[in-house]
Amino acid sequence: MLIAIVQIPGIERSKEDAIAAARSSAPTFAKLPGLICKYYLNGANGGGGVYIWKSRADAEAWYNEGWSAMMEKRFGAKPTLTYYDNYVVLDNVQEELRVDGVVE
Repeated sequence: MLIAIVQIPGIERSKEDAIAAARSSAPTFAKLPGLICKYYLNGANGGGGVYIWKSRADAEAWYNEGWSAMMEKRFGAKPTLTYYDNYVVLDNVQEELRVDGVVE
């Protein structure tokens, strides 16, 4: 699995506006190949998202050459994108520890 964290400085929204924007964009993200989950972020330092991808190739297909410019045009600020490999997940809801997707 791969985790991508996108941060967009300076776009803090009200809770209502953040929820409305997330609802509006959710159908786009629901159709992305390889995207397992997205967490929408909002706070005093800006907004963004935490994305859980099946693979780096899936993530890179979304964060393509024109992605950063498109985001900057849309939000008026250049986003940062950071990738993290994810090998181990502790899931307290499912009461599982998974290593490389396998429950231990």
